[in-house]
Amino acid sequence: MIPQRTDDVILFSEEERQTGRTYRLDIENEKVMDYTDEMEAVKQAIYKILNTERYRYPIYSWNYGVELSDLIGQPMAYTMPTVQRRIEEALTQDDRIQSVDAFSFEQGRGTLHVTFTVHSIYGDVEGERMIINV
Repeated sequence: MIPQRTDDVILFSEEERQTGRTYRLDIENEKVMDYTDEMEAVKQAIYKILNTERYRYPIYSWNYGVELSDLIGQPMAYTMPTVQRRIEEALTQDDRIQSVDAFSFEQGRGTLHVTFTVHSIYGDVEGERMIINV
């Protein structure tokens, strides 16, 4: 017999945002310590996303990480706008990050240092990434 009542059905009109509370990483000492949330969790997410090569690790979704390894050896005229687009794309996969802008590039011997501003729901934070062997 199929039930006929529908008054127990709860409909959700919008998806609830998950909590930003996560484990806090002590990067320098290579330890996981305590918990963090809000802006500190966003900073940690930026670090983790930009230091994970997309598609390389099966544990992560294909939407997680950034694609930079294929840019090694490419001309700077191609590399700089591509890095900007890929960083924006990678970071805005996180629903706490609204946009990324104010990119600045500094070339060194075989390196490209990229700085930018990340606009999150908790405020703005400066980000950076060093790309080696460019």
